[in-house]
Amino acid sequence: MRGEPSCPKCGGRVRAPGLFADTWQCDGHGAVHPLQPVIPPSIDALAVVLGRTEVPVWMPWPLPVGWLFTGVACAGDDRSGGRATALACSGPAPLGGVGEIILVAEELGVGLGAAYAGIDAPDPTGHMDVSEAPQARTTAAGRPTPLWNVRDVPPDRAVFAGEARGLWLWAISWPAESGPLLYDELVLTDLREAGAEIDLIPCGALSPKLLSPNS
Repeated sequence: MRGEPSCPKCGGRVRAPGLFADTWQCDGHGAVHPLQPVIPPSIDALAVVLGRTEVPVWMPWPLPVGWLFTGVACAGDDRSGGRATALACSGPAPLGGVGEIILVAEELGVGLGAAYAGIDAPDPTGHMDVSEAPQARTTAAGRPTPLWNVRDVPPDRAVFAGEARGLWLWAISWPAESGPLLYDELVLTDLREAGAEIDLIPCGALSPKLLSPNS
């Protein structure tokens, strides 16, 4: 498990702010919001991210039957706060076997959602056609939220993206056949507003996919 911040776009090493730059730097991507080390899922780990982030932490709530919270990640530092979050859940897939969903909220250009989606771009704009009808819908913080299919992704996953609270909302599911979960209009809650209900979230084992956004 990684023990130091990394680039949210490529997973590479980053240099902390110093004498020659006042931002975190990746050799390949320049200034970035560093992806913090991922720790095993727990209510305490979730509380750390919730206390740091400036963007939502989306979770399907209530969780689908049999599903568990399997980890959370955050890009940003103590100075800027979290500028992207990724929350993983896993459970029974619609067509059998185990499915997994990672929900990403992020500011423009952070690149964390694209890394989990498996596309070589910081944002989904060039990989979806919003002139078409949305292919999936969710309700995010009480508001209907359309999602469009993101093209050119690896065949092992289904990826949808849209906008919620003025930020990118990505929904990435494995295997690709788990995509139907997103056609059932999942109700997403920003856990920053969940209050005491957070203590009721069931935790599972850490998602390997959350650890490796570029795989």
